[in-house]
Amino acid sequence: MIMSDSKAHIDLRTYVFLDSLQLQMASYLSTVSRGYLPVGGQACCIIEIAPGIEINTLTDVALKATNVRPGMQVVERAFGMLEVHSDSQGDTRTAGESVLKAIQRTEDERIKPRILTSQLIKNVEDHHAQLINRTRMGMMLLRGDTLFVLEVEPAGYAYYAANEAEKAANIKIIDVTGFGKFGRVYIGGPEAEVLECKSIVEKRLAEVTGRSSKEDYK
Repeated sequence: MIMSDSKAHIDLRTYVFLDSLQLQMASYLSTVSRGYLPVGGQACCIIEIAPGIEINTLTDVALKATNVRPGMQVVERAFGMLEVHSDSQGDTRTAGESVLKAIQRTEDERIKPRILTSQLIKNVEDHHAQLINRTRMGMMLLRGDTLFVLEVEPAGYAYYAANEAEKAANIKIIDVTGFGKFGRVYIGGPEAEVLECKSIVEKRLAEVTGRSSKEDYK
């Protein structure tokens, strides 16, 4: 396959491998996806690049490399996002590595996640919960729940954060937006559980290696 020189100038924003989609996270992706729907336990790779239009050719690369299914492809003017999944962790990793090879990048050349907002609202009121539930695509936020709101850049790490939150504690995934300029995660549940997931999510995001968003490629 012959790739154009433009591939070398693609900015790798998010690159993350999820070894096992948690049940709520898989169900959430299935609710918002327009592609082939994932199920719990499958491996998942999420790639976000700029400019957005190039995600079309990279989807082609991933699907021809190995046996994966595309769940989401978002093409914006600035950013493009791709999610692929499979029962096989090996196939999912191969798909992601094929994309990296095509754009001449390594995993460590992704942008490190930067938390812009990490806030807790305890003992949520009825009408506040109603406002959030009107636009949510996941679980319901209830009166008395504690609400955790996370805003992260690049946006694709929102899916990673939500999956890690579900691994860490008995919480509810209310809503996740993982494309665009910023990613946002809304988590609800008992105060102790939400506090635990907040701590773990912040720790996991801090552990992701990569470059600063202000750095240029060498």
